[in-house]
Amino acid sequence: MRKSLVFTGTALIAAVLLAVCILHLASFLEVENLQQADAIVVLAGDVNDQRFQKGIELLRAEYGHQMFLDASDDITLYGHTYAEWARQFVKENSTGLSGRVQVCPIREDATATETKYVAKCLSYLPSGSRILLVTSDYHTRRALSVFSHRLASYQWFVAAARDDTQFGTRWWRHREWAKNCVREWQKLLWWELIERWG
Repeated sequence: MRKSLVFTGTALIAAVLLAVCILHLASFLEVENLQQADAIVVLAGDVNDQRFQKGIELLRAEYGHQMFLDASDDITLYGHTYAEWARQFVKENSTGLSGRVQVCPIREDATATETKYVAKCLSYLPSGSRILLVTSDYHTRRALSVFSHRLASYQWFVAAARDDTQFGTRWWRHREWAKNCVREWQKLLWWELIERWG
């Protein structure tokens, strides 16, 4: 009888802990340590221009002197690469910032490989410079970990761009939120367990 009660109590505690972990899967993905920096880097992968708009907001608020918008230079859409479209978009949507916004052309489609292209765009900055990443809220933890590891000569900070159509901490309420939560967890685990050690 006593063993049965101990087993039932242990199973109940384990079930409660598991439920709490599942409910907080999405919130674990989000980190933010907003700091003033020498440059702002807006990572590729924006869906509704939220990353770009957040970057512009931070640049206007003097969180950085220069902003780089990452855009693919190896994918073509309607006769132009994403980087070419991004340059046009920047020209039309960053008025009053007098050359403080530039496109950083990247290739490949992974955060870890994005670091080598960002390194080229930031090469004018000395070691120890402070860089503020801007990315989707669910991507902040992994992005900060990847850039801090791959480009350790800089100090990295991260700001979250929120988009309610893509993600929310109550991830089980919308299909798109659930997809992004599960996908990001897969990528985070792959990075932490395998890719960062390769």
